[in-house]
Amino acid sequence: MKKIINTTKAPAPIGPYNQAVLIENTLYISGQIPMNPVTGELVEGNIKEETKQSMENLKAILQEAGMTFDNVVKSSIFLSDMNQFADVNEVYASYFESDTAPARETVEVANLPKFVNVEISMIAVKF
Repeated sequence: MKKIINTTKAPAPIGPYNQAVLIENTLYISGQIPMNPVTGELVEGNIKEETKQSMENLKAILQEAGMTFDNVVKSSIFLSDMNQFADVNEVYASYFESDTAPARETVEVANLPKFVNVEISMIAVKF
C-alpha cells in the first residue's frame, strides 16, 4: 500500500508531488533543495551550507518515516556546477559511514528548481 510521508520539518512541496512515498519498506524521497522549512527562504551563497540544508531536509523526512541515513540505499545529487563537487561531497560524506554509504550518482545539470545549486534525492529501505 502507498503511504504519503510529509513533515513540517522539511520544506513543503512546490508542485504536484509529496516529500516522500512509502511503499511497503521502501521510501522514495523527492529531491530536496536548500530551503529552510521554517522561513521558506533559500539558503544561498555557500555550497557547503546549501548542501547541509538539503541533507537536513532529507534527514527530517527520513525521521518522519521512522528511518535514518543508515536506511538509505541510493542517492542522486544534482549540481549546477561540477566544480563544487568536492565541497558537496565533504558535507554529504559527514552524514554516512564510508563502509556502509549508499550507491550514488552525481550529475551536473543546466538548472534546478528556484535556480539553486544543489538538489538531492534518496531511496531508503527499512530493514
